[in-house]
Amino acid sequence: MKKMFAIAGVFNYLLVVFLNAFTDLGHKIIIQNTVFKVYDGTTQIMLTAVVNALMLLPFILAFSPSGYLSDRFAKNVVMKHAALLAVFITLAITFCYYQGWFVSAFALTFLLALQSALYSPAKYGYIKELVGTRYISDGNGALQAVTTSAILLGIIVYTILFETLLGDVFATKEDILRAIAPLGWLLVFGSVVEYMLALKLPNMSINTSRKKFDFAKYVKGFYLKKNLIMLRRKKEVFDSVIALSLFWSVSQVVLAIFGEYAKSELKITNTIVVQGIMTFSVIGIVVGSILSSAFSKYYINSGLAALSALGIALLLFAIPFTTNTLFLGVEFVLFGLFSGMLLVPLNAKIQHLSPDIHLGTVLAGNNFIQTLFMFSFLMLTTLFAYFGMNAKILFFVMGVVALYLLYLLFKRYLVLAIWTLFEAVFKIRYRCTYRGLEHIPQNTPVLLAGNHVSWIDWFFLQLPFEGRVVFLIDKDIYNNKLLNPLFRLGGLIPLSPRASKDSFFETFMKLKDGKIVAIFPEGEISRDSSVSKFYRGYEVIQRSGAVIVPFYIDGIFGSVFARYKGDARRCFLKKREITLTFGEPIWGHISADELRDRVINLKRIQN
Repeated sequence: MKKMFAIAGVFNYLLVVFLNAFTDLGHKIIIQNTVFKVYDGTTQIMLTAVVNALMLLPFILAFSPSGYLSDRFAKNVVMKHAALLAVFITLAITFCYYQGWFVSAFALTFLLALQSALYSPAKYGYIKELVGTRYISDGNGALQAVTTSAILLGIIVYTILFETLLGDVFATKEDILRAIAPLGWLLVFGSVVEYMLALKLPNMSINTSRKKFDFAKYVKGFYLKKNLIMLRRKKEVFDSVIALSLFWSVSQVVLAIFGEYAKSELKITNTIVVQGIMTFSVIGIVVGSILSSAFSKYYINSGLAALSALGIALLLFAIPFTTNTLFLGVEFVLFGLFSGMLLVPLNAKIQHLSPDIHLGTVLAGNNFIQTLFMFSFLMLTTLFAYFGMNAKILFFVMGVVALYLLYLLFKRYLVLAIWTLFEAVFKIRYRCTYRGLEHIPQNTPVLLAGNHVSWIDWFFLQLPFEGRVVFLIDKDIYNNKLLNPLFRLGGLIPLSPRASKDSFFETFMKLKDGKIVAIFPEGEISRDSSVSKFYRGYEVIQRSGAVIVPFYIDGIFGSVFARYKGDARRCFLKKREITLTFGEPIWGHISADELRDRVINLKRIQN
């Protein structure tokens, strides 16, 4: 992330995002706390759901206009004008506070959300233009961390100021608004500073659409149909949108029902305590976003999203059984942690796979689908509450929805999730540095060949590649009853001296499909630190245009996974440093002895 923050405009952009989220959240918290103070039971759940629905409805209605604006004009210009609009809206909200006009202030929630809906595609599309695809995971991690930090600070600041200004003497919701009216000026101040910072954002647009917006087509739903078709062109993009929609729907319902759950089940009536418990989830999101960036160093790690969905589902079933406030705080931290690790890779995947010229439309479509889901879930929550379903039951219902989300993500990213789990475990003890990754061709099949020093060489070879590396493995190990299902899932190729012809043909077919295949020409794990004789088996493999890339692994020898244990019993807290160096690609024929010399030379380069 240090390199990303060196890019001009990144810090300024993140401040704009922070203030936008902080101000939008502030008014929502004031209205929600007013509802919390005045109403109880199902009425409280229903009104809280309506507040959230008013924040969501504009994202449905403004789907086509917001996508058009983001694609038609420079995204920094859209952000600048949207920030100016927020200044006028917050002034109107402040006036309503002083007059005690609860219904009007409640209704202006919709207008403030409309400004955010028009703003959102430009805001999220701008990060790709600003940092490029190289830092897209880091950019989304920073964006998510800043947004959630703004939410965290907004909840704390506005709730504490709300309780401080309100005191204990009030009779109606109108009395509450008049008492807390000075908070409106904080909303106005945040909007003004946001606008001033937005004026300084650099124009990063290279291509903008020249299409014109036809209001008649918008009313008739022509743009809606066309944009939804565009959104579904890439299945992985659309699947990510659906997964995010389910997650945000569950999260919205949890936020809507937790206040009533805390009040009825835990007898908590102080808004600072209620909002404080939910605020812990925001802390978790910040940490989860940072972790997601760390796990996406070489590619967008979508396996994190699948593992996180499992954690979210388990927590939703656990929360209704928790009565201790401290334990609830821990659960909400974990809920946020898993949320951050789910949001960052899926959002980055949508941005990365979408064409720049239509990015605004795709992101607006993402907002539309997500909001449609959230709005529907909140309306169902209101309906369930009307018929007497309490918050505890609704937590279980959301747990079932989270299980379906888990199914969708595991269906697409199961293998990647397993590798991510391996990565999380091995990172406790190992830190790996890669050299020469630029020698790996991007659109050419590759045969990796190098030294073999431990039982976990496969892990370090796989780590920097999003596409699965296919390994040749000894047939006796491959046929192990316990491990064979995993080997099959990973697409490994069994190899034995008696059936090498079949193995090499399967290797040829993998290379023909553009896969990366790894082979250890030594034939066994080294018993000392030297590179043993290379066998010639790989020479008979038909390479189908594939290049050979030699590699050398250093730092694992002497570990618990090597034949020679050496200092394997050293301090557990001290990580083992691994270095893996890739050499220049070899396009033509190379003998086993020459290939071994290339690998040994990589060892000399490391030293």
